[in-house]
Amino acid sequence: MRLFAGFLMASAILVAADISPEPVTFTKQVLPILQRNCQSCHRPGNIAPMSFLSYESTRPWAKAMKAAVISRKMPPWFADPNYSHFSNDRSLKQSEIDTIAKWADTGSAQGDPKDVPPPVAWPENGWTTKPDVILKGIPWTVPATTPKNVIEWATVVTPGNFTHDTWVTSIEIKPSELGVTHHICTGFIPHQPDVVYNTPEWVDKERDDAGVEVPPSQRTLRLPTANGTGKIVEGSDPRAARIDIGHVCFVPGRALQDFRIHNAAVLVPKGYDVLWNIHYTPNGKEVTDRPEIGLTVSDKAPERLMIASAAGSANPATFAIPPNDPNYSPDPIAIIFHEDAELVWMAPHMHLRGKDMTYRLEYPDGRSEIVLSVPHYDFNWQLPYELAKPIRIPKGSKLVITAHYDNSANNKFNPDPNRTVYIGNMTWEEMLGPFIGVTVDKTVDPSKVYTAPFSNASRGGA
Repeated sequence: MRLFAGFLMASAILVAADISPEPVTFTKQVLPILQRNCQSCHRPGNIAPMSFLSYESTRPWAKAMKAAVISRKMPPWFADPNYSHFSNDRSLKQSEIDTIAKWADTGSAQGDPKDVPPPVAWPENGWTTKPDVILKGIPWTVPATTPKNVIEWATVVTPGNFTHDTWVTSIEIKPSELGVTHHICTGFIPHQPDVVYNTPEWVDKERDDAGVEVPPSQRTLRLPTANGTGKIVEGSDPRAARIDIGHVCFVPGRALQDFRIHNAAVLVPKGYDVLWNIHYTPNGKEVTDRPEIGLTVSDKAPERLMIASAAGSANPATFAIPPNDPNYSPDPIAIIFHEDAELVWMAPHMHLRGKDMTYRLEYPDGRSEIVLSVPHYDFNWQLPYELAKPIRIPKGSKLVITAHYDNSANNKFNPDPNRTVYIGNMTWEEMLGPFIGVTVDKTVDPSKVYTAPFSNASRGGA
């Protein structure tokens, strides 16, 4: 009888322990997860609309956080885990998802302040890494609305003020008005004696009522006009075709390219200027963007030279997504390597109809392997995928990129499934731009590392 009573008491204790588990608190369990996986975006001055640095700023979002992590909408990560491993994988473990959900369901308690881990030392003013040098772009006022909601791509040259050859170890682009910034790409170009600084130039393209560029065969003849603004009405922008080095883009989900983690850097020669390629989209409120570039630099030469950019493009003469096609696939892009290299990161780029993208490496001995598969591409999060270990690319290898597009009504982002979609600059047009990052030995000529179709691919940058 005494033994039975003891059994009942032990059972009661176990049941009580199960009913009243240790509470999940912000300070002890939740904040460490946010520091590792969320605060890079969720802090003042960065891309996320709310800050997760403190309990006070996080607590109102507890239920929304639960919904976002259970659905795996947040943190954004789209690489198929069956192919390669990535050092910047921010996706949550199931145990971390369960912790956040339990915190939201049990009152979202703050917890003991003594349990707070040391704060992450984030740089001021929204930078991801503290810059040694800050280069400022020109202020650009984006109106609340424009005809057809179009602002054409523009290029601007600003002084670089490089007084000596400089090893650049990271590049970060920081717009001040994220809500209207479609993209900003920058790079470094040789100084030209006739350069005109701080003057935007662009091409006024003929567009239909939906803002889609009119195909060449359907355009009306227009004569060039001069209006003193630097605008180019007909022809091509000569600056857009320049080959630059240190080419980096700000797009949703990607702003910093850090070469230090690959023991690499970009060499910017003395006297080089800065080339900006800018694209804004009105959002109903007039704002003025003041973009900046943050650089970290080193006095010492790195182990490797960083080389990368948008590596090729689909053929604009054959790219045409038929109306209501849910799975259009253009011809693959083949990047051919003429020197030994190491692949260190990849970043797919498409627009609203982009569905998936796959990078397959084909070796000279006939072997092949998928090095990145993004089965559910999201235009709103164009992430770079940093390989945990570089992949050696022998001379003679090919990196083949395939992609699919969904131009059907089932694509909730599709602006119009009933029209043929061509290559174009606007979000409602399309692109196929597989960005890559590779490193090579410092003795290698950057311009001869690889070739890619239909590309003004930059060299010596990322």
